[in-house]
Amino acid sequence: MVGLGALLLALPVGTNLLALVGLVVAGLACAPIYPAIIHSTPANFGHRNSQAIIGIQMAAAYTGSTLAPPLFGLLSTWVGTWTLPLFLLALVALGLLMSERLNRLMAHRARADRLAARP
Repeated sequence: MVGLGALLLALPVGTNLLALVGLVVAGLACAPIYPAIIHSTPANFGHRNSQAIIGIQMAAAYTGSTLAPPLFGLLSTWVGTWTLPLFLLALVALGLLMSERLNRLMAHRARADRLAARP
């Protein structure tokens, strides 16, 4: 849904209404991501490691929310604000890539655990 919001922002139409809808869709779609990541940490990394991993996740989230707006500000100063949909789509692609990488790692770990449990 975040990608859909970014695509709505990118559409070259004569009204700003579609861009506003795109911002709302992207914003609402982003809302559950952070709590879902924090909630799934014990299942993904184990209860023993979850406190440390959640600390790293929180640090990364705060760093990203601190650095992404000024980074886009510099980019838009040099190139223009039309790059916002591209910037958002790049962040969506990075999020999907990292999510899929984690899913593959967890699937590989589950297979290794099943093989180790066999007699």
